[in-house]
Amino acid sequence: MTITETREKVLSGELKLRELVEQYRKEIETHNSEINAYVATDFEGALARADEVQKKVDNGAAGKLAGVVMGIKDVISERGKKLTCASKILENFESVYDATVIERLREEDAIFIGRLNMDEFAMGSTNEYSNFGPVKNPQNTDKVPGGSSGGSAAAVASGMAMTTLGSDTGGSIRQPASYCGVVGLKPTYGRVSRYGLVAFASSFDCIGPLANSVEDTARILDVIAGFDERDNTSSHREKDDYVGAVQNPDKNIKIGVPEEFFGEGLDEEIKKGIEEVLDKLEADGAELVPIHLPHTKYGISTYYILATAEASSNLARYDGIRYGHRADKDEMRDELKKEEQALKEAFEQAKGEEKIELQEKLSKLDSPLIRLYKKSRTEGFGTEVKRRIMLGTYVLSAGYYDAYYGKAQKVRRLIQNDYKEAFKKVDVIVSPTAPTTAFDLGSKMDDPVQMYLNDVYTITANLAGICGISVPAGTHSNGLPYGIQFMGDSFQETKVLNAARLVELQS
Repeated sequence: MTITETREKVLSGELKLRELVEQYRKEIETHNSEINAYVATDFEGALARADEVQKKVDNGAAGKLAGVVMGIKDVISERGKKLTCASKILENFESVYDATVIERLREEDAIFIGRLNMDEFAMGSTNEYSNFGPVKNPQNTDKVPGGSSGGSAAAVASGMAMTTLGSDTGGSIRQPASYCGVVGLKPTYGRVSRYGLVAFASSFDCIGPLANSVEDTARILDVIAGFDERDNTSSHREKDDYVGAVQNPDKNIKIGVPEEFFGEGLDEEIKKGIEEVLDKLEADGAELVPIHLPHTKYGISTYYILATAEASSNLARYDGIRYGHRADKDEMRDELKKEEQALKEAFEQAKGEEKIELQEKLSKLDSPLIRLYKKSRTEGFGTEVKRRIMLGTYVLSAGYYDAYYGKAQKVRRLIQNDYKEAFKKVDVIVSPTAPTTAFDLGSKMDDPVQMYLNDVYTITANLAGICGISVPAGTHSNGLPYGIQFMGDSFQETKVLNAARLVELQS
């Protein structure tokens, strides 16, 4: 059921909130052992919360989201709940405050039932890079669900949550939405507060909803959007009537069709399916406008320079000293002493240049504090996070900053300008959400570049700071769903919701 249908049943007394939570509890207990979407659940807390909200319902004071049972991606703070980011380095960390989005959802009587699996620190496109193990796609458990919000998408697709929150840095809401056959919305940067969102790349990260319908994403956005004084990147711009845009969609829209997004690398069946969707929209009154986005070919390179640079900076705080995983100090000291002793013994027996080399190694031996940092971070971070920290540190290093980071910032502006020019002619821009359907688990673990290329159609929206939505467009002959993406200009969420609803009405 949609949020509207559920809320009507709750308000009429046909459905009690405790019964609703028990239904989701049953689904989670039945399916999560296989799907692995939840890393933690709080059934007792959800039931207690259901009783609180039920009293408000009975007294005629229910909020907009009374009856909504949600899962939260494990990168968003909930007071008193573990906030691990699916990483060993934060495996025992407990949040001491609520994110702004959590506060706003709770004020409208949403019920939170658990924490959702993800790629570690939101770094990945497959949800295989998690300290809790990979999430599996509910449509086919041999396939990836997409990432990094794979747990958020899988929970909705498998009926283990009515709606969920994810985060999108380069497509991490929209791409798993496509792979799992649900709706995923990335708002404009600054539309939704990032206060309480653990940073991956601060100038890219956005919180957004995943759901089974476009209207449900609009209802969640209506609650979480708006200015927040605790986030200095939050926009003062007033939010729009998102639900109205879905309930009364305008068929006479201008849709930009960029040739750059329908060329080499796109699965032919997906291309044909999206063209059929666009033909139907055109027949109903939409105008298809050919456009060019010439700098999008640099999107992947630009993103992985800038995002890894920001990740390198943001993850420097995890040092094993103030909080998070800390290596065993005694073990570390013993290791350091053995290393020092071995060098000293070799030095005593060495002669000539070898003695000079060993003396230099001894002088450069880590201090206990530096070794503790290294060992804690080595043990705490996973493969993909280490890869991105190293890439980011490299592009920010002396001698390479201007050649890589500085140049990438200039290309980012060119990509933004491409979109600005395009939106002077059209209401929304269409593309596939991903070049293929979900692929086999483990098939791209040894080739990270191929994994990165799965975000080719979603990344530029984050570079430009604009909004985007993925809505199911069809089912491939392999039995897996695929999505169509609509991107809108900054703070034009109503337009992408409108377009997505028109697609939804075709099914």
